[in-house]
Amino acid sequence: MRILFLCLGNICRSAAAEGVARHQAADLGLKLHIDSAGTGDYHAGEPPYGPMQQAARARGYDLSAQRARQLRAADFTDFDLILAMDRQNFKDAQRVAPKGGTARLELFLAPLGLSDVPDPYYTRDFDGCLDLIERGVAARLQAL
Repeated sequence: MRILFLCLGNICRSAAAEGVARHQAADLGLKLHIDSAGTGDYHAGEPPYGPMQQAARARGYDLSAQRARQLRAADFTDFDLILAMDRQNFKDAQRVAPKGGTARLELFLAPLGLSDVPDPYYTRDFDGCLDLIERGVAARLQAL
């Protein structure tokens, strides 16, 4: 299974989801290919946002080696599942999805009956964001 987490800039939500998913999948003994991307190219090549890294590190997740990248057409065939962190990024991904793409595009929190992970870059609630991401990742991995 190949999973791509998707948000706007790939420095907060999707980066954190990648780190949390790698950690939880390893704990469960799951062999998954996990990555993250942003619909925008604003932060391409940059590490995750400092305050997000700090909040994640406090919970045992090391995001420091990750680098932001933009969603690309090949992701729609290279991955089985693309999980958008909110409705706007879901719509943006739908708009750029190439014909013939095989990846399923879904809202990340759909299994929890929720739609959006609020962007902590703006809300400043990094712990609240991580709470939702941990719950969402756990639900997604249990479904596998």
